[in-house]
Parts: sequence; C-alpha cells; structure tokens
Amino acid sequence: MLNKLSAAMAKIARNRYLMAVRDGVVATLPLIMVGSFFLIIAFPPIPEEWGIHQWIIANRGDILLPFRVTMSLMTLYAIIGIGGSLAKHYELDTTSASIIAVMGYLFTLVPVITEYGWALPMANMGSQGLFIGAIVAIFSVETLRFCKSRNLMFKMPDGVPPSVARSFEAIIPTAIVVVAVSIFTFWLKIDLHGLIMTVMTPIISGSDSIFAVIALVLLITLFWAFGIHGMAIAGTLARPIWLVLQEQNTAAMAAGQLPPNIAPEAFYQWFIWIGGAGATIGLAILLAFRSKSVVGKTLGRTSIVPAIFNINEPIIFGAPIVLNPILIPPFIIAPIANGIIAYIALSLGLVGRVVTIAPWTLPGPIGAFIATGGDWRAIVLSLFLIALSVVIYYPFFKKYDEMAISDEAKA
Repeated sequence: MLNKLSAAMAKIARNRYLMAVRDGVVATLPLIMVGSFFLIIAFPPIPEEWGIHQWIIANRGDILLPFRVTMSLMTLYAIIGIGGSLAKHYELDTTSASIIAVMGYLFTLVPVITEYGWALPMANMGSQGLFIGAIVAIFSVETLRFCKSRNLMFKMPDGVPPSVARSFEAIIPTAIVVVAVSIFTFWLKIDLHGLIMTVMTPIISGSDSIFAVIALVLLITLFWAFGIHGMAIAGTLARPIWLVLQEQNTAAMAAGQLPPNIAPEAFYQWFIWIGGAGATIGLAILLAFRSKSVVGKTLGRTSIVPAIFNINEPIIFGAPIVLNPILIPPFIIAPIANGIIAYIALSLGLVGRVVTIAPWTLPGPIGAFIATGGDWRAIVLSLFLIALSVVIYYPFFKKYDEMAISDEAKA
C-alpha cells in the first residue's frame, strides 16, 4: 500500500504545474525571510520602558516598509517565478511569460476608489492571492504556448533584434490574457479572490488543526522510512497553504494583534523537525555521547555537527534509518510527540506563535527564538523537545548499539 501511495504522490509531485508553483514559491523565501525580520525589529522583545522601544513605536510605520514591499507583495514575486519556471519547462521565453503572468494577475484585482484616487487592494498581493496567482500564471503560460504552437504570433524579419522580435510575438497572447481575465473581473463582476477564499477557507483552517499536524508528520516520516524524501512530496502540496498561514500571522503581528495560526511551516521546522526529519537530533546525541560500538561512535562523531544545523542525511542513510525496523518507530514517534506538545504549548499561549521564517540551517533553539519573534520561552520549549527526542530514541538506540557490538564481535 505504501509503495502504491508513494508512487502516486511522487507522480503528483512531478507534475509540471506543481513543480512550477513550488519553484515560484521557493524563489520568494529570501524575500519572506528578509521582510519578516523587520517584524522583529518593529516589535522587539525588549521592555517597553527602554528608550529605544519608544523610538521604535514612533517610527514603526517606516520600519515595516521593507516588510510591506517584500512579504506583503509575495504573490507578485511568486508569479514571476511560476511563470518563468513553467515557460522554461516548455522552452518558451521566460521573460515574456513572467511579464504576461504578472499582468494577467493584476487584472484580477478590482481597483477601489480612495480619497487619493484609484488604488489596488494590497491584501490580495500577499499570500492570500497565491492560489489565484498560480492559476493565472499557468493560464498565461499555456496561452503563450498555445499561440506559439499554432503560430498565432507576429513574426518579424530575421534582421530584427531577438528582444524586439520576442516582444511582438507576445502581443497576441497578451491580448488573449487581458480579454479573458477582464471578462471575469470587470464585465461579469466575479470576485475571483473572494470565490477562491470561500472555497479554501475550510482547507486552510483544517490544516492548522492538531489532527492535520499529526497526519502530515506521519505521512512525511513514513515516506522517509522507505527512502523517499517526504518533504519533497508532501511539502510541495502543503507549502502554499503553509505560506497563507504564515502571512496571516505576520500581518496580524504587524497590526499589533495576536497571530491566529499555530502550524505554518516554521512551526514544523523549529518544533518538530529538530535536527532534521524524524527529530533525529536525539539519535545523533546518543550516538555521539553514549554509543559503545565502533560504528555508532563513528557515525555519531560525523553526524552530530550536521544534526545541530538540521542536516540529517548522514544518519538517515548512514545508520541507516531507512528500512530499519529498530529505528523507524522512534523516527515516527519522536516528531509526533514533539508536534503534539508544541501545538498544545502554542495554543495555550505558553510560547509565542511563529511569525517569521528563519534560515533552516540555524540550530533549533536559535531558530525557534527568531521564528517566534524573540520569545525566550521558545528556546526552553526547543531544548525540552530535544531532551524528549533523546528519551524516545534511547531504548531503540540501546538495541541498535547492542546489535552493532554483536556484529563487530563476530567480524
């Protein structure tokens, strides 16, 4: 059953549209990281009576400008990546494809009249508009491909510079996209963003539940246990929803409100996957400091440093954990236990919720501190979860080490 499931999920993950969406979203991560760090500066974890804190309050609007120009416009940047990635798959001009995709998306935004004139709604340019953005980007590139395959383009003489020729070739696809999207937005008066959010709200809300967290962790670790990169499959499907949850949290924090969501991707990274998938930091610690077998000591010494920085391939394939009936149980149990405890802690307000995206190679406690906007309690929770993973792995590690000692004695 797992083989059939993994084959089906792998096929889905290799779908050209999902790969384009993944590439586009991943390309925005540097902007999200940089922009979200300005949230920490705007809402620093320091006493309010400090003079610097009063200065920050007075200048908070200016401090948040980089956040509003990066993460608050995430969908626009993602569309550039999505359109370019899909166009590259079809061997089309990536620049034309990205420009048409962004233009098509802007036509889905209904301008509003303000005291200063016409304005585009900013909310739909953040992660809230990502689903519509992906659809429009795919439609735009497919339109470009259709026109090119049917020769529905203005052809320029051979002596015309390539950049000019590509511009004229994009005229007809551009016109088609403009008319098609305008029909929905301006003539039929269909609010595409409102329609999609109505459909997606139950899915997004459900993905933030403790049951969704457990199910996703179980699925990812099962894939890994059989040598399949779980995050490459499940993460491709879940990441657009995670980004919506993350953006809602950062927007709430920027507005001085309580972040509404518990389980964006950063929650998994800093409270579940400590040391890598399977929370293997616990096994790495045991191998490095408690192993009596030669193979265990060697593996522990070589894997402990990468594990601190959340790189655990040396353990997954070196122990190995893959297809290993001794180490698979804790590999699944430890992250589920971490997820349940962390979810309860964050839902009860014992630890702040994640509001920023920190580089995934940071050590767990440091990454948790940054991701929660500088909450020192996140460090305590991270250290507790690391200790818990050591406890969960210990009896299985003992059996693994005893078997290794026995094998070495026979050799």
